[in-house]
Amino acid sequence: MALKTEEMVLNMGPQHPSTHGVLRLELELEGELVKNVIPHIGYLHRCFEKHCEAMTYPQIVPYTDRMDYLASMSNNLGYAIAIERLMGIEVPERVEYIRVIMAELQRIASHLVALGTYGVDIGAFTPFLFLFAEREKILTIFEETSGARLLYNYIWVGGLAQDIHPDFVRKTKEFVEFFKPKIKELNDLLSYNKIFIERTANIGILPADVAINYGITGPNLRASGVKWDLRKDDPYSIYDRFDFDIPVGEGLVGTVGDSWDRYYLKVLEMEQSLRIIEQAIDQIPEGDVHEAVPKRIKPPKGTIYTRVENPKGELGYFIISDGSLNPFRVKVRGPSFVNMEVFGELCKGHFVADIIAILGSIDIVLGEVDR
Repeated sequence: MALKTEEMVLNMGPQHPSTHGVLRLELELEGELVKNVIPHIGYLHRCFEKHCEAMTYPQIVPYTDRMDYLASMSNNLGYAIAIERLMGIEVPERVEYIRVIMAELQRIASHLVALGTYGVDIGAFTPFLFLFAEREKILTIFEETSGARLLYNYIWVGGLAQDIHPDFVRKTKEFVEFFKPKIKELNDLLSYNKIFIERTANIGILPADVAINYGITGPNLRASGVKWDLRKDDPYSIYDRFDFDIPVGEGLVGTVGDSWDRYYLKVLEMEQSLRIIEQAIDQIPEGDVHEAVPKRIKPPKGTIYTRVENPKGELGYFIISDGSLNPFRVKVRGPSFVNMEVFGELCKGHFVADIIAILGSIDIVLGEVDR
């Protein structure tokens, strides 16, 4: 007698401890096997783009902090560059160097959260504590510079909120030297852990062509073997002055583009961020960080689209100016939102327990997905 089975629809979330925010996943299951996953978003929607229409250009900067709140400096940077290009503002060299250092410190801090919480998702709590302890050192540098530990409002149109403090260079150099050996410790502790590899290798494989067709960017695209990074391929700020590599997924323990590759690529990216910081920190020129900050920001009529390489992928700002003090439209291309689109595709054919491994490897922040 043939065993009769029927499909079951199950909700995971919105308060599931491993959904990285307020996210509901509608699972279509056949036993433990996942037939389809439908993400339901919008629980954290804050009307960011509509709010921008009622704000002056400088007032929008603190709102950008709150999209991917683990990459606030990078969000500030993308917005500032967009308005500067729209107005034809040339930023002082000192500002450019400080911005790059802040953006790369932010990339490391963001990846540390991604890697630590991913360990917790899989069931390893110790790496989470280990990585968050290292992240605290970056947050201390940010706090001493901007006064905040999470939402900075530091990178302004034309410059910075304030100059770096006298100990900034020394403390940043100390962090770089301190953190280099910690990456090997992380690999020994988690990356090459037998159980961790079994839970992530060959799980949620994202082929390069599928990644490109879905518009995936950032570490998730590079983990699929595509060497594309805006810092090299469409340079902004002064990234073209620095020597660094673009790591890609190689399928070291599984298949290229699997969950382990997406995890490990962030480990490799932290090493490259350290290289950029080392080069930039010794080259910071003298200057006034407020020199090019306009007293009144009123761009001419026109449109602009700029994109920057955020920790999670390509962050784009499309801004329409009608010549007034407020933008007519601010449209954001959030990498977390785009990367989330492929999630259902990655989960098909896996088990329920694998859903969390796949979700954690994509590294989304719901503040950016929903905005």
